[in-house]
Amino acid sequence: MKKIIRSIIVVVVLLVTPVFLSSTFADTPPDPREGGPGSGDLPVGSGAPIGGGLIIMLALGAAYGSKKTFDAKKKF
Repeated sequence: MKKIIRSIIVVVVLLVTPVFLSSTFADTPPDPREGGPGSGDLPVGSGAPIGGGLIIMLALGAAYGSKKTFDAKKKF
């Protein structure tokens, strides 16, 4: 009985997934004739701040690596 229910759930998920994925496609790019290099317009995504997130990710990675190293040394 569990196999039948599991199979039904898998089939339903596979049939419903394309409905949600259709809304995740990217928009069409802007017309290149409206602006471009030298026009003073900034490129798409140029104002995205990555500095703060990058520092946080590096700090978390260092902390995780330190904990793994400490735990590995503790075993021996």
